[in-house]
Amino acid sequence: MSTNPTSHLSLSTTAARNLATATVTVPQNAARTPRWLHKLLPWVDVDGGVYRVNRRKILVDKTGLIGVEIDGRKAHIDAKSLRGIPLFSGLDNETLRTVAAEFATEHHDLGKVIAKEGDVAKKLYVVARGKLELSIVGPHGDRLRQELLGEGNYFGDNALLDDGIKTPAIRTLTDATVLTLDRTKFDALKRKAAIRDAITHALDKRRAAQARANEYGEAVIDLLTVQGGEPKLPTTFVDYEEDPREYHLNTIQTVLQTHTRVTDLYSNKIDQLREQVRLTVEAVKEWEEWELLNNPDFGLLREVAPSQRIPTRSGPPTPDDLDELLGLVWKKPAFFLAHPKAIAAFGRECTRRGVPPPTVNIFGSPFITWRGVPLVPSDKLLINGRSNGGGTLGSTSILLLRVGEGEQGVVGLQKTGVTGEVEPGLSVRYMGTNENSIASHLVTRYFSTAVLTDDAIARLDNVLVGHYHDYVYPR
Repeated sequence: MSTNPTSHLSLSTTAARNLATATVTVPQNAARTPRWLHKLLPWVDVDGGVYRVNRRKILVDKTGLIGVEIDGRKAHIDAKSLRGIPLFSGLDNETLRTVAAEFATEHHDLGKVIAKEGDVAKKLYVVARGKLELSIVGPHGDRLRQELLGEGNYFGDNALLDDGIKTPAIRTLTDATVLTLDRTKFDALKRKAAIRDAITHALDKRRAAQARANEYGEAVIDLLTVQGGEPKLPTTFVDYEEDPREYHLNTIQTVLQTHTRVTDLYSNKIDQLREQVRLTVEAVKEWEEWELLNNPDFGLLREVAPSQRIPTRSGPPTPDDLDELLGLVWKKPAFFLAHPKAIAAFGRECTRRGVPPPTVNIFGSPFITWRGVPLVPSDKLLINGRSNGGGTLGSTSILLLRVGEGEQGVVGLQKTGVTGEVEPGLSVRYMGTNENSIASHLVTRYFSTAVLTDDAIARLDNVLVGHYHDYVYPR
């Protein structure tokens, strides 16, 4: 038998491939995501590059979160943030620093009862780290949760002014660091006439405004229900904000360079320039969605008002937690937005309770829902500051949005009709070819986002994604 390696009974596949044309794909892009937020947001064409959100005038300012810095075992309050407490809203910066210095740091273990229900309240509490639960005994003897306090929340400011206030039960749900201002120290501060007068003036001003405002802090429109007779009708008007918020369009830009030799010689079935533009545009869109959520000026995570932020009760995202979000955004909620791992964690909690969430198809893809509202995935909602990092040990946030101008919701902003537009708000302009035979194209995207009213968006914080359940099955 011949052992000659060139002896074949037919043409070898190696040689045959020299006559075959390979079927090639366009370049695959692992960084590409569905970008559901971009698809689900209603987009508004912004004329002139500025979008002004006019609202009714607010007479009563909302309370804010208190800024806290933790250095080892010691916590410090950002003095200026104390203006988020109505009691201190009229104090100057120097006095605020004096007040901030009077807060004491307390550390409490998980499950510690900080105050018993019915005790006379004597402290102002600010949560620096962890979670506290305020509860009372209800009319039927059950313990009812009154409030859940996360980082930056406060409680007990009324106790500094009124001797007769009783405290609810205050218990830690995690290890917690709390800053407290004792009534005795506050009384010592009030002995200074300037501080006492500033506090009194601020509280009197707020009470007077509250008497003329609705539950949202807007001036009441005077109306009268008439059944008969000829009563004198009230007169009224609707006042507007004098300095409304303006959103300026932001720009994502890059210059795409391609050698003319490449585009001329190697563009047969697949156009090299088109693929370079496609992949660059994909990167622009991915970065845009990240900015829509995380930008420090207009990102949706930042735009959530303090009153619309809540922590999870136990860490994992439970049906109860999502119900709390629905209670905040109850006027036509559109969708939840969460990291895929957070959605998986919610699914595990539903399975544990025996309430598997139903699914709905959007754009041909299935989404799980809660109370009929879909949970939409986005890896731009970070876990411990990273898209795919942190494994299952990190925490993240879940958003709930109402969308559309007509619903006073969240809208995307863009400028259409720009030169070289390849899709709304995104343009590719030829910039010329240099002496090195390199052609340049300017890729530009103009965009932003706006929250029209505070109750259009809510945020669930401290969402743990690494909680799993073990099940014991009968044999």
